[in-house]
Formats: sequence, C-alpha cells, structure tokens
Amino acid sequence: MKLLHQQEKEQFKTLFKQEHIDHINDRFAIMEVFLQTENHVTADKLCELLNDKGYNFSSGFVRDTLKLLCRYGFAQKNKFDNAVTQYEHRHLGQHHDHMICTKCRKIFEFQNDDLEKLQAKISATHGFHMLQHKMEIYGICSTCLKDRSRIIPLNMAKPGECLIIKDITGCAGLRMRLMTMGFRLEDEIEVISNNGQGQVVIAVDFQRYALGRGLSQKISVQPKERQSS
Repeated sequence: MKLLHQQEKEQFKTLFKQEHIDHINDRFAIMEVFLQTENHVTADKLCELLNDKGYNFSSGFVRDTLKLLCRYGFAQKNKFDNAVTQYEHRHLGQHHDHMICTKCRKIFEFQNDDLEKLQAKISATHGFHMLQHKMEIYGICSTCLKDRSRIIPLNMAKPGECLIIKDITGCAGLRMRLMTMGFRLEDEIEVISNNGQGQVVIAVDFQRYALGRGLSQKISVQPKERQSS
C-alpha cells in the first residue's frame, strides 16, 4: 500500500503541474494527510486531521482540494443512506463495495470476484454495457446485533428489518384497536421507514400502516431469523 500511495503522489504532482493547478504544495499536503487514513472521512474530519498535523487551511480550500482529487480520480465521494458526504481513496484498477450498519453507521468494505463476474454476466444477458457500478448493503453489524436486546419496541427498529410481533402492551382497548387494524401476535412485519421522529411506516400482510411513535412503542418485536441458503 505504501508503494501504491507513493505512485499516487507522483501522479498527483505530474498531473496538477500539467493542469496548472494553483497552490500545488498546499494541495499536496492535503493529499498526503488524506492518504494516511484508511477510513472514509468527511471534509470536516479531514480538516481536523490537518489541524492535528499543524496545518491551518481554510475549510473552503480543503473542500476545493477534495473536489479536485475526485475530478482527477485520486478520491471518490460517497453519500450513504442520505448521510453526510464522505471521501475515500480511489486506486486505479481496484474496486470494492460497501456494507453500512444503520445503527452505528460503521462502513465495511468488501470485494468479491464472483459477485463482479455475476454483475457483468447479468448486464451482458440484458444486452447492457456496464460502465461502472456500486453496491451498498444496509443492515446491522455483528457488534450491534450482539449488543441489542432480542426483543425491542417497534419504534427502535431500522428500515428494512423483517420482524415478528411478540407482544402488544397497553390497555385492552388499544390491543383491540391494533387487532382490528390487522395486527396479530407472531405476524411478520417489515419496517419501511423510521427516521427516529414522527411516524413509523410498516408493512403487514401486503398492507402499509403509519403508526405514531407512542403506538409503535407499545408493539414489541423480534428480528426474524434469516434462512441460510
């Protein structure tokens, strides 16, 4: 990796001089600090790392440099699940995809040759010439699953989760209301949206329901076990 980064730096100097990019030495310093982290970083985080190294570049200059790094193929920006924009290294000839934990927001990179071949095969089957692609898998990482209780209130569930209704708390009238709507114990439900505020939208038996947070808190659910193939 050290050799690869050295090659990137040499290409940076050559290309930026050819393109007459201003403040090359300052931008090169930003490039060096950027390459020192193997994590996905926001522009603000990169500013912090630069400050820790003794640099005092403006936020606007750092953002402009990141824009140039993306333009010339040294960096790539991502915006996972409508979150803040993050940047990662872009090494020529290398490709990876991402798994994103919707609880802790940690990003896991992975590469699978069989998956790459399958995507190319599917594209060819449809007569489609694939130029580029990206895969983002959203879920809950093993650490967060381990830390989370097996049974949780519905209002704590994440979008995309498939769950089983295990209990409905509250008065008899509330339970009857939910049963009238079509909610039964052991029913399978899918969380469509839940941003931590307002309504929780779910699907039960091919029907969509929007539940208030107070109501969804009274429904206890358990993750449905995935069937292994």
